[in-house]
Amino acid sequence: MRVAADTRVAGVVERGPGRPRAEGHDEKILDAVVALIDAGRPVTVAAVVADSGVSRAALYRRWPSMTELVSTALDRGRAAIEIDLSEYASVREAMFRVLFGNPKRLGGEGYSDRRFRARIALAMQDRDLQHAYWSSHVSRRRGAMHAALAEGIRTGELRSDLDIESSIDLITGVYYYQLVARGVQVDDPGVMDRCRAAFETAWRGMAAR
Repeated sequence: MRVAADTRVAGVVERGPGRPRAEGHDEKILDAVVALIDAGRPVTVAAVVADSGVSRAALYRRWPSMTELVSTALDRGRAAIEIDLSEYASVREAMFRVLFGNPKRLGGEGYSDRRFRARIALAMQDRDLQHAYWSSHVSRRRGAMHAALAEGIRTGELRSDLDIESSIDLITGVYYYQLVARGVQVDDPGVMDRCRAAFETAWRGMAAR
């Protein structure tokens, strides 16, 4: 599938002062984009307008570019990662339970494998879309892991010189490698064993000595 070139409208569809947004338009637009992606159809302004029943002007009032719209739609159904450190004796145990307790929740139980692969393909084809998706969704979804690792540093469980962003890349990267490079599902027992081994290896390097 493909996404239309980034199209912007200036000076014509600006939202007037005090003009209210029609209720439900955002959902209709996003549902239409997700349906196009899942069906492998081109994501164009004309297709989104036709399938959503929302006007072109209303579309651009909400998303000034197709890049921003598609990046938002690609995140529909993704599960937010939550780490409650109060329930566990250590940061390691809390993160381990989140990462391996229910693998399907990591991607979102309503987030199809087809949509995940479409997201990867679209991002690789369009660097602007890749950056938009990272800025608007992925970087924020890492917040819980960032806070957990920062707490581990504060309490002395983790090294004081730990680079948190690199550590998150290391821990989560093994999942992407399974899905993208190996082409397997993370809920497969053998795959989970491999991911757990990678986590343990990474944690030994991250832990305070």
